[in-house]
Amino acid sequence: MNTSIFHSALAEPLSHFVQYKRALNRKYRTEAAALRLLDHFLCEHAVASREAIDSTLIENFLKSRPRARPRSYNHLVGVLHRFFAWAVMQRLTGRNPVTARPRRDTGQRIPYLFDLRDAKRLLQLARTLPDNPRAPQRALVYETVFALLYGLGLRVGEVGRLKLGDADLAHATLFIRETKFSKSRIVPMGPNLAERLRCYVEQRYGGVRDLELPLFAFAPPRAIGATTITQTFHKLIPKLELPIPAGVSSPRLHDLRRSFAVRTLLRWYREGVDPNSRLMHLATFLGHVDPTSTAVYLPITEELLREADQRFRALAPKGGAQ
Repeated sequence: MNTSIFHSALAEPLSHFVQYKRALNRKYRTEAAALRLLDHFLCEHAVASREAIDSTLIENFLKSRPRARPRSYNHLVGVLHRFFAWAVMQRLTGRNPVTARPRRDTGQRIPYLFDLRDAKRLLQLARTLPDNPRAPQRALVYETVFALLYGLGLRVGEVGRLKLGDADLAHATLFIRETKFSKSRIVPMGPNLAERLRCYVEQRYGGVRDLELPLFAFAPPRAIGATTITQTFHKLIPKLELPIPAGVSSPRLHDLRRSFAVRTLLRWYREGVDPNSRLMHLATFLGHVDPTSTAVYLPITEELLREADQRFRALAPKGGAQ
């Protein structure tokens, strides 16, 4: 990274820190943007030296960037704390001036989990999308996109960046290239999903076999963006009239990926498999760096299992087997 994007007294250490993070295969875009805010604040207040940066100045910076959600505030504080902790270790500054405590997130809601019936209704609704001059075969495109998101737990950006050559229909696999954390992986498909994708390619591209063309595009070679896919999803969701339980968030596109992960964990559990013993397999399939990222789904799974157990006990004969 060029130091020119930073201009304050911390320009050099900020630049080195972002370079260090990206050398670890981190994209570090959101975090770098947060550090640019700090850099801009220091320039605005004419802070001429690193020694002048104390806890009061950092508190004033945080107040200048109001965050209504605890998660957003805690992310900003965390980025600052990690930067200054690194700078102290590198002897680029004498102390860590970040003393702010994380805010407690009391409004955290449970993500919505799509079951198979929900997913089928979403695909049926996508099938009704009308064409327009700038987006031919919208129904076919979005039905296939949502099927991959739910059926394989892919990230929306991963689906959007797929090329024709990434779909190996003979071996029923998708090659997911250089995505989050700069990791590539091969994802196997079941026979039904593979057949759905094969039909999509035939209807959408016919005899065209330019392997560099985007798999999902209305105006090749420009692929459909993640924002466009997300906006279409949110236009369809109200039409499903899904019952949202108390304490559960309204459905988001990422919930299709989460639903895949939870569904997989539940299946293993019901088959008598210890999910913890398979967590590395699921982490690899989802493209996580390690199982820790995947483990965030376990508390939700345990909650659903307790509910299923309660329902089972309510339906089971009181006197045992006759």
